[in-house]
Amino acid sequence: MKSLVLKAAAWLSDLRVAIVLLLLIAACSGLGTAIPQGEPAAFYHERYDAAPWLGVVNGDQLLSWELDHLYTSNWFLLLLAWLGLALLLCSLRRQWPALRASLRWLDYTKPRQLSKLAVATSLDTSDSAAAIDALEQQLQQQGWAVRRQQNRLAARRGVIGRVGPLLVHTGLIVFMVGAVVGAFGGQRLERFLAPGRSLELLNPQGDTRLELQLDSFAIQRDPAGRPEQFSSQLLLGDGTGAPAQPAAVSVNHPLRHRGITVYQADWGLAAVTLQLGQSPLLQLPLQTFPELGEQVWGLVLPTRPDGSDPVLLALQSELGPAEVYGADSQQLGLLTVGGESQEILGLPLRIADVMPASGLLIKRDPGVPLVYAGFAITLLGGGLSLIATRQLWAISESGRLHIAGLCNRNLVAFADELPKLGSAAITGAPHDAR
Repeated sequence: MKSLVLKAAAWLSDLRVAIVLLLLIAACSGLGTAIPQGEPAAFYHERYDAAPWLGVVNGDQLLSWELDHLYTSNWFLLLLAWLGLALLLCSLRRQWPALRASLRWLDYTKPRQLSKLAVATSLDTSDSAAAIDALEQQLQQQGWAVRRQQNRLAARRGVIGRVGPLLVHTGLIVFMVGAVVGAFGGQRLERFLAPGRSLELLNPQGDTRLELQLDSFAIQRDPAGRPEQFSSQLLLGDGTGAPAQPAAVSVNHPLRHRGITVYQADWGLAAVTLQLGQSPLLQLPLQTFPELGEQVWGLVLPTRPDGSDPVLLALQSELGPAEVYGADSQQLGLLTVGGESQEILGLPLRIADVMPASGLLIKRDPGVPLVYAGFAITLLGGGLSLIATRQLWAISESGRLHIAGLCNRNLVAFADELPKLGSAAITGAPHDAR
């Protein structure tokens, strides 16, 4: 039984298994990007039943395979847990023993023991005691940790590099834990707000966590009229009666406040202010018309007191113009925003103003600190892993200086360096062994 457990642990901690798991997780994450996540079941039936995804997966299959909430699906979490277990076992079975071995001083007492190491050389010297003393001094000057015996020494350098792989594995595990915490504990809300409107966010106890009011919204456009930047001026309150604090958010410049992140995600048109004949100004809400285009807003407006002869006002930006269509889909005219009134089906119609709306994406992700910490630990571990760990032993005996060493990075350069280090110790010439 014990042998089966050991074999299973060895297989789980195999590097090839970890690489396959990483590739699987990356591929599955790509699926999560290609397939919309978190939509109602009707959305997937409407979109994929008539035109299956990749020509194979219809709505029922997509839902049964949990591809609509891939990052919290049972099989995706199983892959993450498997990878975390593989990294943990690899750290316990390989990286931790390697670190402990590098911290333990080994004492070789015979030259024949040194000859069996990866890099070894022997040099003639007229004064072996002086040579070992000079080698010790030289190594200490170059930052080596040296442990000296009567006619021999042991030295090491770059032991901190052995910590790197452990930190990389730890960082990846912390990152995956943060991703799972964020997937289950995070919240996401997308809303369009018109200037003067507010949105209240509650905590699980029903108390106000954040009150967000849109003070103003602006769209910056290029000379061709295409939107380049959206920015919102906000007022933030905490429900305690304290004065609201001003804040700003724009594309690529989110707002972070009390664990909540507010992104400037989109824009829209909220309302149009118009005048019918000699009537006072009327502010009417706009709605989207996807059948006319991706960014088309409008409203159906009757032109007679009895509600007959309706026309459609369609807008693509807050700058206008507004296109007016009749019941037969024929264009009846163009109305300039802020311009003079025009007669549409015998009714003077003027558009005074169009109010844009700010599309805000509000997210709370409790796993973000863990994700950032995991990235930081992984980067630190990756940097430390680049540091070469070198170990060196020297024995002076019978007019000869025997030197041998081990290195986990660039062994060829270390093999070239070792004879030069010994020669410098014998001749007394300074040598920079890097």
